[in-house]
Amino acid sequence: MDAFLRRVRPDQVRELALVLVIVGMALFFSTQIDGYLSGRTFLRVTTGFPIVAVVAVGQVLVILTRNIDLSVGSNVGLTAYTIGTLMGQQPGINPIVVVALAMGMGAVMGMINGAIVAYGRVPAIITTLGTLAIYREVLVEISGSRTVTTQGFPDWLTSFPATSVLSLGDLDLRLVFAITLVAVAVGQLVLRYLPFGRRLYAIGSNPDAARVAGLPRQRDVFTAFTLSGAMAGLGGLLFLAKFGNITVVAGSGLELQVVAACVVGGVSIAGGSGSMIGALLGAALIETLNQSLLRWLGMSDFVRDAIMGVLIVIAVAADTIILGRLNERWARVRRRDRERARDVRDGVVDAV
Repeated sequence: MDAFLRRVRPDQVRELALVLVIVGMALFFSTQIDGYLSGRTFLRVTTGFPIVAVVAVGQVLVILTRNIDLSVGSNVGLTAYTIGTLMGQQPGINPIVVVALAMGMGAVMGMINGAIVAYGRVPAIITTLGTLAIYREVLVEISGSRTVTTQGFPDWLTSFPATSVLSLGDLDLRLVFAITLVAVAVGQLVLRYLPFGRRLYAIGSNPDAARVAGLPRQRDVFTAFTLSGAMAGLGGLLFLAKFGNITVVAGSGLELQVVAACVVGGVSIAGGSGSMIGALLGAALIETLNQSLLRWLGMSDFVRDAIMGVLIVIAVAADTIILGRLNERWARVRRRDRERARDVRDGVVDAV
């Protein structure tokens, strides 16, 4: 076990476990559902969770700092409705401008959250519960109970969900899934290699130590919320492209799915631990379970939400018990290795 822990980190163990669970789940349902292991199942899953995964990229940044953003569902709905209204009125607008507007609108809502939490020192759960309701009320007011429809939308937007970037036999890789992978990859690179990403881990692991060390804690928390809002704005555009018809309830409940994807993917709700890849795997696991139970048992939305609640509880318990012990043992192994390396350097023991 010690030799294994010298090669991998505890969070990598969690990611490997998620992969094995997804594979095991697929094998189980293949014995229960005819034609389950097919390109159609792959297409259903990979086009079902990108919105959740994209929004989760921003949520990971926030959770790493021991905060949470519960307003992302309302952010997605308000952005989708506003951009949809704009596209109906100005169908000739450049797609790049549309993406920038969606992410910019989401970022503004994230900045409001970040300013209140980081500089106003209001707990994130209270702040984002409040803005969740405020953003939803704004959507209700500006919509006048009208529904945005696909009428007048440009072709690039209506055809976006069906656009493929790669086809291998019956396996079809859609553009929306490719965008999700790029977003996760960029987010993971930020966390692993940029000082900003490393500071987020430090802030979440020990806020007091981060403050004493002089880290720009308030600025980084503000930035994390801003980026979370921007990714929710991008999720709103994907929501618009996927569903087309947008009502005042668009994105309602999405925050539960996003938090579930993060927590199930190994992002510790206590902060300081987790990865973008884990959140992606968590979203994939939940969507695989949703799609499989829907085809097998005809699962309702209420049962789906209950299952997500159970998964959150199990994931938090696993983080507290299993991963907590793995982290302790990993730290002991690393400490012994450092002590031995020091002894070898000082000539106390011979190198083996």
